[in-house]
Amino acid sequence: MNDELWIKSTIHNSQFIIVPMRHHKGPRELVTGGEWIYGRNPVEEALAAGRRTVSEVVLPPAFPDEDDQLRRIRDEAHSRRILVRSMERDQLDRLTHFGHHQGVALKTTGYPYVGFEELVREAADDENALVVVLDHLEDPQNVGSILRTACAVGATGVVIPEDRACGITPAAVRASAGGAEHINVAHVVNLPRAMEELKESGLWFTGLDWGKDAKPYTEIDFRGRAGLVVGAEGKGISRLVREKCDFIAELPMPGGFESLNAGVAAAVAMYEILRQRGR
Repeated sequence: MNDELWIKSTIHNSQFIIVPMRHHKGPRELVTGGEWIYGRNPVEEALAAGRRTVSEVVLPPAFPDEDDQLRRIRDEAHSRRILVRSMERDQLDRLTHFGHHQGVALKTTGYPYVGFEELVREAADDENALVVVLDHLEDPQNVGSILRTACAVGATGVVIPEDRACGITPAAVRASAGGAEHINVAHVVNLPRAMEELKESGLWFTGLDWGKDAKPYTEIDFRGRAGLVVGAEGKGISRLVREKCDFIAELPMPGGFESLNAGVAAAVAMYEILRQRGR
């Protein structure tokens, strides 16, 4: 039987008649262009989240002693009738722009951003909503790290600007260890306007920054609906975004080295929010 032709049997005059059915387009045929997600955890989480259309999965050749994670990825791909193949390392290096792929990758559609209005509705419906705003971060490692923490603490979602900022790229997904696949991210044209709309839903915004108006982050009341703003690497929070913040919080740095990775600073603040909420 031709594998590309689906058939069904019907009974007509006590005889079986083979009737050709319309050719079914599987996931591999639905992806044009797309991007490569790479690394074991990101690939497994992308498949588990099921928010993207996947056309193919690249894995090392199967062996009897294959580890559990590779086996799970292979089994999930087969169960969804996704093409699985192996690839020479140098070819996979080029496809992933020399990212740390661990011999594992998948080709998929672009990141599934959610509509901003959906995020606003979710925040309005949740009295403990937490929305993280990234003010023009450009480093995918920081973006991915923040997405990973936001997913871990159960944040409602993340807001990023459309221009002059890192989007949710494969490198950011890799840095998030796949957490980006499980959290809602909305991108907007105007961050201050988006913050104002979220404030109308009951959110109070705290920006992580320094200045005379800054308080120690542990003195901010994060209970209830909260928004957390993380500024760009080196530049901090932009003036217009800062003006929309209700509070400015700073992290103590008694060591005298006044520079902290944006992903680390955001993680410290998010876990303080979690602590105050008794979780």
